[in-house]
Amino acid sequence: MTAARNIVVVRVASDDPLTFDITIREGKSESRHRVTMAQSVFEKLKGGAHTPEECIEAAFRFLLDREPKESILGRFDVTVISRYFPEFEQELAGYLGS
Repeated sequence: MTAARNIVVVRVASDDPLTFDITIREGKSESRHRVTMAQSVFEKLKGGAHTPEECIEAAFRFLLDREPKESILGRFDVTVISRYFPEFEQELAGYLGS
């Protein structure tokens, strides 16, 4: 049985790029991350009426389906995800919808 996963996204800067602090908790362990996302990238990724926070949470759910939280970079721009996982932009809409 896997431990429940909790993803907390907090916007820490609203200028361009947007900046977020993310905490992922699984059981008794947690990881922390800082992610940036340009406004233009948000417009491209949002797939309809989603907030930047929802996009970042969906991006982390996408990542966590592919690697443990400890393998996720501590600081990165959301565009880096596509370098490691070329399917990211295509599959993000499914994560936003769930």
